[in-house]
Formats: sequence, structure tokens, C-alpha cells
Amino acid sequence: MKKKESTLFNMVVVLLIITLVAGLSLGYVNDLTLEPKARARLARVEKALSAVLPQLNNEPVAEVIRLKQKELRDSTSIYPAYMDSTFLGAAVTGYSEKGYSGIVKLMVGFNPDGHIRDIIVLEQKETPGLGTKMKGEKFLRQFRNKNPETFDLKVKKDGGEVDALAGATISSRAFSEATQQAFDTFLTNKNSISNSKR
Repeated sequence: MKKKESTLFNMVVVLLIITLVAGLSLGYVNDLTLEPKARARLARVEKALSAVLPQLNNEPVAEVIRLKQKELRDSTSIYPAYMDSTFLGAAVTGYSEKGYSGIVKLMVGFNPDGHIRDIIVLEQKETPGLGTKMKGEKFLRQFRNKNPETFDLKVKKDGGEVDALAGATISSRAFSEATQQAFDTFLTNKNSISNSKR
């Protein structure tokens, strides 16, 4: 049997077929994983909400308020917390794109008076063993029960009150910036959130 001659046309056709099969395969796999990824994201948000909010009887995920922030690529989400018609506070997502390795995304729980109830790190890509310590109890505890109106959310190196992580000042600054952004969003929208159930 005579071997087919290798021509530019044959190579282009084979390359096109390989590219088409690979593209269709990737699209199919992506479609298969969309729903599990969405469920995992929702579970992560629900877990964070239960950690940063008090006991409540409304459904914050269903009542979420999304606000587009012009300085950020993503929107900020506010999850109000109620017990019947009593406003218990809210969880607000805070972002900073100034982390050492990119975005730092937090879920910050606020009491009605603006004091920070707790903070959960939702997303970060900081240096393992340095910036990743922002998830640790030792770092997080300094923010609890603090009101950002009176507690300066800058690292001490910048004249604030936050003890930066050793060797991770940039990560600490991004964390503080994300917390401040969440607080500013809470403060700006507090009246509309707290009155929405009345």
C-alpha cells in the first residue's frame, strides 16, 4: 500500500480535527462540572454565613443584595440576618486585588452597631506559610468585636492598629483593605437593610 504524501493541506486538516475534538471535549467536561462547582460555591458561602452571623430564621442567601463596585471587577454581596423582624446584622463580602498573589476575598459579619462579629477568608492565593496565615485564629481574633469607625484598619507599619502577619505585610494590607471595603458597604446600606423587614 502506498503511503500518503504529507502536504500542508493534510496537516492543516488533521490539526483542525484534533483542535475541534479537544474543544468539544473541554466544553462537554465544563458543562458537566458547572452544577457541582455552583453547589460547592453555595455550600462555601452558607458555611461562611453560619460562622459570621448569629442564629437567625431568615434565608440570607435568598435575600442577598448584590452591589456593583466600580473599583472592583466583582460585585459585593450583602446577606442580611433577621430573627423574625429584628435586624441582627449582616454579612458582607469584601475584596482587595492588592494581595501578594492577587485577590483576597472575605466574608465579614457585622452586628447592627457596626462591630465586626467574625471574618472568614473565602478566597486567597497568598504565599503558603506566610500570607495564608490570614485564616489563622491568632490573626483573625484582633478584628472581632472591633468597630472600624474607631479601630483603624491599617497595619501598624502604615499608622493603623492591625498587627501584620510576619513576612506578609502586603497580604495583611489586602486583608485590612477588604475588611474596610466590607464595612463601608455595610455602613452605606445599613438603613435600607435594617428596615427591609419592617
